[in-house]
Amino acid sequence: MATIRDVSKIAGVSVATVSRTLSKPDKVSAKTRKIVEEAILKTNYKPDILARNFRTRKSSTIVVLVPDIANPFFSRVIRGIEQTAQRLGYAVLLGDTQGERSREITYANMVKTSQADGIIQLDSHVPFEKNNKHGAPIVNACDCIRDTDIPTIEIDNALAAQKMTEYLISLGHQNIGVITGPINSTITQDRLKGYQQALEEASIDFLFENIKLGDHSIQSGAKATLDLMNNKNPPSAIFCMNDEMAIGAIKQVKDMGLSVPDDISIAGFDDISFAKYFDPSLTTISQPAEEFGSKAMAMLYDIINKNDPVQKNTFLDFELIIRASTGANKNAS
Repeated sequence: MATIRDVSKIAGVSVATVSRTLSKPDKVSAKTRKIVEEAILKTNYKPDILARNFRTRKSSTIVVLVPDIANPFFSRVIRGIEQTAQRLGYAVLLGDTQGERSREITYANMVKTSQADGIIQLDSHVPFEKNNKHGAPIVNACDCIRDTDIPTIEIDNALAAQKMTEYLISLGHQNIGVITGPINSTITQDRLKGYQQALEEASIDFLFENIKLGDHSIQSGAKATLDLMNNKNPPSAIFCMNDEMAIGAIKQVKDMGLSVPDDISIAGFDDISFAKYFDPSLTTISQPAEEFGSKAMAMLYDIINKNDPVQKNTFLDFELIIRASTGANKNAS
């Protein structure tokens, strides 16, 4: 069986360099890393992970808490986490919490018992019984926790929602319905603020009857759309707070014998992979899902290894993507 010394000999580097390449690949130049990786392949060397973990008191595993593992947006975030974790020598354990606090606490306790080295939380809850008083390494991405010291990675959701609402207003829509996510979610609250800000700046009244609660599923988008269309004065446009609900909304409108966007405009949020292939293609806010994951993993790695101070709040860019599901309000005066 090949040893680390065999790898060192073939690569022409020290044993310490091979060890560093395996444990802290970001601390080794790309050229050296490639040489060592090629030597590992030639020798078929298998590092003793258990022994290394015993020495370092680390598990080389991180936990990712996902509120809905079936959500296409989160699958892209997880891909970004996985790619960076692999490069940094970490395995990823996924916890599909379904938004349940008890599940979050169970997974979070794995850090306390040294079964995992840190946590990436993709929901707006502190996943600890006592607000992380023991100081477990944690990063929060996407739907962010407020009023804590936990580092966060997000977009400016209020501004993104404001830009989408302003775009719909520019098309002549004054009566704009909104299908929200769970009301206790930070992103729901932020996006509602952005929607209200756009209405206020355009001197358009905010109507509670135009706000319908969804849960980010296609089914909830369809149901909320039916509720909106049963309003005494149905909206001419609907802004859905994720793409899946927007797809449900379009299906419901079509089932009612109406056309999108001729009779009603519908917009989403996230720009999931099939948003541009749906009929009609979906106007939406694109946010960098893979970058959320990659940056969250890199940030958690720095916290675990006590590297340079981590930035408290990181904001990523978003983009308004205009497609065929939105159009001018033909009834506008």
